[in-house]
Amino acid sequence: MNVLNVPTPGWMTEDLVLLEEQASRFIAAEFVPHLDRWHEEGIYGRDVWTKAGQAGLLCASMPEEYGGAGGSFAHEAVINRELSLAGFDTFGAPLHSGIVAPYILHYGTEEQKRRWLPKLATGEMVGAIAMTEPGTGSDLQGVRTTAKKSGNGYVLNGSKTFITNGQHANLVIVVAKTDPKEKAKGVSLMVVETDGAQGFRRGRKLKKLGMDSADTSELFFEDVALPAESLLGTEEGQGFAQLMTELPQERLIVAVHAAAMIERALRLTIDYTKERKAFGKAIVEFQNTQFVLAECKTEATIAKIFTDHCIERHIKGELDTVTASMAKYWLTDLQGKVIDRCLQLFGGYGYMDEYPISRMFRDARVFRIYAGTNEIMKLMIARSL
Repeated sequence: MNVLNVPTPGWMTEDLVLLEEQASRFIAAEFVPHLDRWHEEGIYGRDVWTKAGQAGLLCASMPEEYGGAGGSFAHEAVINRELSLAGFDTFGAPLHSGIVAPYILHYGTEEQKRRWLPKLATGEMVGAIAMTEPGTGSDLQGVRTTAKKSGNGYVLNGSKTFITNGQHANLVIVVAKTDPKEKAKGVSLMVVETDGAQGFRRGRKLKKLGMDSADTSELFFEDVALPAESLLGTEEGQGFAQLMTELPQERLIVAVHAAAMIERALRLTIDYTKERKAFGKAIVEFQNTQFVLAECKTEATIAKIFTDHCIERHIKGELDTVTASMAKYWLTDLQGKVIDRCLQLFGGYGYMDEYPISRMFRDARVFRIYAGTNEIMKLMIARSL
């Protein structure tokens, strides 16, 4: 049931509608039955990645010559939305396909693209990007991880934290200083194949407020020897510019996820209020309930239309950093507000962990923090005034 009654956006072509249907069926059959177990265990299995790869849910926007489906960001948006509508919010595929793979496609050498992208598309390799450090959040110019020249290659030293896909990833793009004397111009992106890498160590899977089955982790690099080909691209010092160029897509991915989560919360709440009775009638028959849901539906509709507008602009190559920042900040703020109001309508049951709305309430909180805090988004927007 489409609770928003929003017309199909213009960017949704016939093949995207088919992808939407296929992805929805596959996720419902292969992933949804296991969500509760993964939630309890605190992690989903490594085989999820290979299954997703076999179903064509990974790297859909990568060119066919590199193992992808030859699609666009629209294909990624459709898949990401279906994952969120189904409740698989903890799956790291949006980062793997929509952030890690594009770095390699846009900045890698031909050899790097052919080496890594096909394996990311099949799920043989799981991608992660290691930016954040224990003492460094949004200030990427201040990273302390170093990649020092050694012979024909590099030696990587440093630690990273809050890394999505940290326990499963075997291809990690590491933000490091190749010239510690410089700020932005000293940053480079190093691609680390972790299988068998001496000096690489996974830390603990971090215990979090939400996103229980997401394998967010610490990663450690202690004198990890890297070949020269581990430098993404051909020139040192390009990392900061590469990061800044890709940030609009990263923030749009978060907005797409937030919009879908809002829609799912609204659907679950409408269904619940129609079934749950109090004082002899369904909760939805009370005027207060109707007013709350009317507000939520209105805001969810605005969110969906704005998100679709941003997707369309991005497909055309017209999405600017300011608009992407608006989408990320506003959608995730709204996400928290709507899910909070929906949980209230569940009453005491909304506080119980077995109800999806409870998990959504916890999971939603991090959206205002990662991919750049909402305070940073407002700074980006303010600079355009």
